[in-house]
Amino acid sequence: MNRVSHTRKLTISGILLALYIVIMMATQGFAFGQYQVRIATALYGLAALFPFSVPVFGLANLISNMIMGGLGPIDAIGGCIVGLLSAGAAAWGKRMGLGNWIVIPIITFIPGLVVPLWLAYLLQVPYIILASSLLVGQVICGIVSYILVNAIERVRGTVTNETAPNQHDAMVMSSHEGVIAAHDEFTSKEVRSYGKR
Repeated sequence: MNRVSHTRKLTISGILLALYIVIMMATQGFAFGQYQVRIATALYGLAALFPFSVPVFGLANLISNMIMGGLGPIDAIGGCIVGLLSAGAAAWGKRMGLGNWIVIPIITFIPGLVVPLWLAYLLQVPYIILASSLLVGQVICGIVSYILVNAIERVRGTVTNETAPNQHDAMVMSSHEGVIAAHDEFTSKEVRSYGKR
């Protein structure tokens, strides 16, 4: 059941897009190249809570690589694909009922193993060296993402004005039980009054 309005989705998506790019600008000194810690990728984990934001992270990566990366269209398009894959995997993991811990391996291994596929060609550095250095940086991002997702999840109802699934289910169940109880009481009264005739 969709409990987030279209307007709120657009607002949250806009905030996440802007936040990704701002973090990239603030950390671009160590977010590009052979040795990098791209802390903005920690935001990918938020797609677990806001699955509608998956395309946003692909776009955010594309824009940041185009204006700051300096490695051309291959890096920009590749980054877009990695953003989509990482955010999509986080959203899928949450939907499958996996815990928030799942964002750690997703944010560590997808960017850490996929990005070096084209960086090895662009930078003329062996894949294994690039993957090793990127994986170290991405572990940090994965842990930050896990902490961030847990923190946002606690206040998600306030941010999106949505009812948490367990609260919603409890309200529906309570209403359903109330209707059944009222129906049973009405039926038993009818039976008793019929018996007195």
